[in-house]
Amino acid sequence: MRVITGTAKGRRLKSVPGDRTRPVTDRAKTALFDIISYDIRGSHFLDLFAGTGQVGIEALSRGAASAVFVELNAMALRTIRDNLAHTQLEADAQVVRADVFDFLAPTREPMGTFDYIYVAPPQYQGLWIETLRALDANPGWLADEGWVMVQIDPREYEDLALTNLALFDQRTYGGVMFCFYSRLPG
Repeated sequence: MRVITGTAKGRRLKSVPGDRTRPVTDRAKTALFDIISYDIRGSHFLDLFAGTGQVGIEALSRGAASAVFVELNAMALRTIRDNLAHTQLEADAQVVRADVFDFLAPTREPMGTFDYIYVAPPQYQGLWIETLRALDANPGWLADEGWVMVQIDPREYEDLALTNLALFDQRTYGGVMFCFYSRLPG
């Protein structure tokens, strides 16, 4: 696992000990950033269920103005902080220890709007659906032209009835599916 391009290109990243996280493959991560590459510079990035932090770190390396990493697991938090220090990208990063659903709770005021929200929860638990519903209920987290990007196993996908967000693209790379959602006009 490494940073693919940008200011931290080639830096190897630590994995979280154990098998509770599932880092995205370099192939899938490259494809994801090929899709958003032109707009990443200067953007604000939210990495939910951040794990190793590699996707938010890739965004920072490619010129994102800021990245917020939300994770509850103590070992993952330590790994994110170590990876940010190793890549020297911690100045534009904020690491938040929180349950994603408490973080996104409707009673909580969003801590800003984000151009990109990356959702990669543990698989096969329906957490991606719960996260999208939380974002749909409180769309203030997402900039008007922003995207929510969900990483799941293709077998997990199902159509969702949402009020404020709409699926506009899907891409599959082996065992990784990315689903892209944007805000509905209104």
